[in-house]
Amino acid sequence: MNTELVEKLKSELIEQLNLEEIAPDEIDPDAPLFQEGLGLDSIDALEIIVLLEKEYGIKITEQEEGKKAMQSINSLATYITEKKK
Repeated sequence: MNTELVEKLKSELIEQLNLEEIAPDEIDPDAPLFQEGLGLDSIDALEIIVLLEKEYGIKITEQEEGKKAMQSINSLATYITEKKK
């Protein structure tokens, strides 16, 4: 796993989603982003999609693809790495 990308994603999500009360090292990269993990919602999902397009040039067009990619920080990092190949 690309730990540098994982750490960058943590910081980007905190900034993009205004999660100032959370420090990057408090985020478990395997924890779910939605519901019991970080507790994100559908608005946050849209913000993550915008972040992926703006920062990484990646568009998520299929809902199932997005669900799989946005399970955790690690799954996002894997998705970005695969799409960048």
